[in-house]
This record gives sequence, structure tokens and C-alpha cells, in this order.
Amino acid sequence: MSERLSPSGIPVPAVVRPTDVTTDYARDLGDPGEYPFTRGVQATMYRGRLWTMRQYAGFGTAKATNERFKLLLDAGQTGLSVAFDLPTQMGIDSSSPRALGEVGRVGVAIDTVDDMHTLLDGIPLDKVSTSMTINATASTLLAMYIVVAEERGIARAALSGTVQNDILKEYIARGTYIYPPGPSLALTAEMFRFCAAEVPQWNPISISGYHIREAGATAVQEVAFTFADALEYVQQAVNAGLPVDAFAPRLSFFFAAHNDLFEEVAKFRAARRLWARLMRERFGANDASCRLRFHTQTGGVTLTAQQPLNNVVRVTVQALAATLGGTQSLHTNGYDEALALPTAEAATLALRTQQIVGYESGVAQTVDPLAGSWYVEQLTDAIEARTLELLARVDALGGAADAIRAGFPQEEIGRSAYEHQLRVEAGETVVVGVNRFGDGQEPPIIPAPDFSALERDQVSRLSAVRAARDGAAVDAALQRIAEVAPQYLPAHSGAREPLMPRLIDAVRARASVGEIADALEGVWGRYQPSV
Repeated sequence: MSERLSPSGIPVPAVVRPTDVTTDYARDLGDPGEYPFTRGVQATMYRGRLWTMRQYAGFGTAKATNERFKLLLDAGQTGLSVAFDLPTQMGIDSSSPRALGEVGRVGVAIDTVDDMHTLLDGIPLDKVSTSMTINATASTLLAMYIVVAEERGIARAALSGTVQNDILKEYIARGTYIYPPGPSLALTAEMFRFCAAEVPQWNPISISGYHIREAGATAVQEVAFTFADALEYVQQAVNAGLPVDAFAPRLSFFFAAHNDLFEEVAKFRAARRLWARLMRERFGANDASCRLRFHTQTGGVTLTAQQPLNNVVRVTVQALAATLGGTQSLHTNGYDEALALPTAEAATLALRTQQIVGYESGVAQTVDPLAGSWYVEQLTDAIEARTLELLARVDALGGAADAIRAGFPQEEIGRSAYEHQLRVEAGETVVVGVNRFGDGQEPPIIPAPDFSALERDQVSRLSAVRAARDGAAVDAALQRIAEVAPQYLPAHSGAREPLMPRLIDAVRARASVGEIADALEGVWGRYQPSV
């Protein structure tokens, strides 16, 4: 019989016996809620409260996205997750020639805090947790969220949510960076400081393996490169003088869930154990800092345009993997996302999928129900061991930032993506409806909005804000940002003046995302990849 391999290339035996497993319960598992947290970060997990059902949404305008948020909340969603358009992610105003044709296309366009007010209209910010998938401009978008709350009379301490703020994975996998790594990492450390001091229920980062996986990484590479980035962030914050246990409990992570149910469950279990050990061994962190809390999204790259209803089944399997693996929150993709932004029908069905898994499948009845499966425990051990091997290679290059400069993660992920595609094209990896069981039907066409009209309306709204604001106050606020920004360059030594209060002042004065980004870029420069 030929050898079977998991998608990460781990040998899968036909049968696993007790003698094949070396797991020690006290050392490697422990009870849920106890170090090393392999079985879960809370003692009762979903028996106490189900995971947060946080569907991702962003549609052109703030008004349209607000309507989708309310539809999902009315349908039982328990947290918001915001998708921003590319100009917002890149620090480019909708009125810029560089934004032409991209305004509102892959998410919501946010230019000023007035757009953020519209986006969050009628949402109780002191009761609903909000996740924002934003990186290079994360500090500005968090400042906007805070100003919206402030102008509604809601205290910062009452806000809960997350900004992704994971700039290293942008250099690896996505490309929505603006500034070079040095000041970008210093800004990340500043956000750790600010949130710990003033927004204690806010997660200042969501270190993302999801986008690394979407770029073609295996499950092992997803965990290894995510943790390499995370260790870099922790080290940067410690170097900036922050005690690890002052900020690490609020670190959050973001992983993908793909189709191989058992490899994905084992991945999540291995990740929890490995993160706990890394934080304890490298930084002497306490238990709160060793807990790996993560959001999961079902795999966008696994969805097919052919026979799109098949994606409902894929998403269900992936949702089971995430929940059997102990995720803290979950987004399930719409079945039509390989074709367009999800329709209201697809988004509602995706939420219903979570609800059926949570309330009808029995998955929430007991904690870590696959623990003790000889196969799952063996696979958990194998993923941890292979992840450690990759981390050692990153460490040998000087850590994540140096490894990225050397192109190491990018090359490894590119190779895995290429090899996967070859297996699909050869029929070795089956994709139902694509390379097997096709029906010859063309993918359905989903109507798209009039993006040109949307862009004109967004630019008009930005122009109205600019006409009504105090231009001198905006200029002064931007100048104050530029005065502090040099302290965040690698050449600076000693303490830095806090930058977040300056950003909040500029947002309050109605400075735009693009104007704030330009003020920082004028000091920090723009990142230019070497290859």
C-alpha cells in the first residue's frame, strides 16, 4: 500500500496504536484551562459560552456595511468583523488618483472619522466586540473607533475588540504595507503600550496565520511563520521596556481552517501547546500570557467558483475543525465568495452553519472531544515537532524580520503553493467539482454594484468633510505627528514620546486616513521590497 500523507506532508498510517504515541498527559496535555493549554484555554470552553460568531463584512460604503452588520446581528451574530477596501488599508484617500477603480471593491471605504460614525451607527460599542482587519493603518483606524466612542460618550475602557495590526505578514503574504519594518514594528509596540494603559479590553494585534495559509502555506508553515512573527513582536515590545505580562495576555491570533479535519484539529491543539512553551521558556511569561487565544476563518482559498453550493459542505467541515480545535471566535465564508462579495443569503447561511454546529451537533457538550485519539495525539505531536524545526531555521536567520528580508518565508510558502497546484492538476489532490465530478456548467454570475458611482459618492463625502473642518487645526495636528515620528526610527535610542494620542488628536480634527499616512511616510519613508 502506498504511503499516505497529510496536506502538510506528514505520514498518515493506516492504523495508529497506543504504542505509537508518546504523549504524557500531565506534561503534554493537562486539563483544559491549565498549562500548556493543549486541551483549551478555558476550563469549561463552550459549556460556559459558545465561541463568538463573528462574520466578516465590508461593502463599498459605510452605510451599506452598517446595514449588513445589523442584518447579521439580528440573525444572531455575536461580534462584528470589518473588511476595509484596499485604499483604506494602504493609507490612500478615496480622492487620490492612486485609489481610482479600487474604492469600496474589497471592503468598506473609510476616509475620515465621519465614515466610521456611519459604519457604526446604532451599534452599541460598549456591548458589541469589533474586529478590524487592518494593518499598516491600524493605529489610525483604532484612533477613529476611539473618537467615535468618545463623541458618543462611551469610555475607552468599555470598548472591546481587535485590530489585526500584523505588519510582518504583509511583507510575507499580502503586500498592504506602507512603511519599512523598523518604524512599523516600533508603532506596533506603541499600540501594545497604549491599549494596555487605556483600552484594556482591546486586543492590540491579531497575529495572522490566515493570510500566510491563503498564500499557499501548509498547516505547519502557517503555525511556524505566525509564531515567528509573534515572537518578533513580543521581543520588540520587551525591548521597548514593556513587561511581557503587561501586554501578552491581550495578544490574539488568527488562523485558517481547511478541509483535512484531523490535521486542522491537531494544528490548533499543537499551536496552543507550543505557544505556551515558547512564552514560558523564552520570556518567563505567566499563565495568562501563555494562553493562545485565536479567531478562525474558514479557508477562502479552498472555495470553488464551480458548483459553488459544494462550498457549504466545505465550510461546515472547516467550522467543525475550528470548534473541535477550540477556537475563541469563528467566521464562516459564504458559499459564493469565489465569485463575488457574499450575498445576504450566503452570509446568513454561513452564520446559520455556525449556529447549527454550535447548538445541534453536540460539539459544545464536552471540552476537546478528540483528545486521547491515538491518531490525533500523534498528529498533534508531529505538527509541533515540524513547527519547531521551521522556527529553528527562522531563529538561525536572526528572527522573523531578518528572515523576511532574506526572503525565507516567502520562498518556502511559494514552493508549497506550487507543489499543491501540481498535485491538483495531476488529480492527486481531489477538488470535487473541479478536477473530479465536474458537471460542465459555467459558474453563476452574481451582479456587482456600480463601483464608479460608489466611488464618486465616497469622494463627494470626503470633500464635504474637508470643506467643513478647521483646516488650520488639521495641519497643526499633522505637524505634531511629524514631530514625534522620528523617535520611531531604528536610529533613535531612548524612550519614545507616545504617538497614539497624536493620532487621536488628528482624527478628532477630521484628518483623513491618507493625510495621516502621508505625515508618517514623510518621516519614515516607504518600504521597497528587495525582490
